[in-house]
Amino acid sequence: MIRIGTGYDVHRLVENRPLILGGVKIKYPLGLLGHSDADVLVHAIMDALLGALALGDIGKHFPDTDKAYKDCDSLLLLKKVAKLVNEKDYVINNIDATIIAEKPKLAPHIQAMIENIERTLNLSKNRVSVKVTTEEGLGFTGSQQGIAAHAVVSLVKGEIIK
Repeated sequence: MIRIGTGYDVHRLVENRPLILGGVKIKYPLGLLGHSDADVLVHAIMDALLGALALGDIGKHFPDTDKAYKDCDSLLLLKKVAKLVNEKDYVINNIDATIIAEKPKLAPHIQAMIENIERTLNLSKNRVSVKVTTEEGLGFTGSQQGIAAHAVVSLVKGEIIK
């Protein structure tokens, strides 16, 4: 059996916060505002994984009212979501994600993001895709008020044949 899930996340850009995407700390004068580290890429992937299994969203599993998740590394939360996937006897077939940001330029950081996600989820190479795009100055991402991410995942029951 194959299951598909989609995820979306957005956070506002603010001063005095680090910019972390895909577990990579990116040098930039603004960072993302959120209860955890506000890693929109990882949050979108977590929501896609949870959605594929009809397990709700990350707010249900990691509420922003819980002090345990304050400034938490989202890769640690992703590892917990992966455990839920495994407990349901599913494995991740692939992940395809897109970050929407006008600035900073993210292309130099994409490979490190992919490697962080692969390592966290214990996935072999070429199963995680991360892309970046802008909105050509339109909307809240285009006006540099925030950064968004979309993710799609496919899960398969049992073990993936390599």
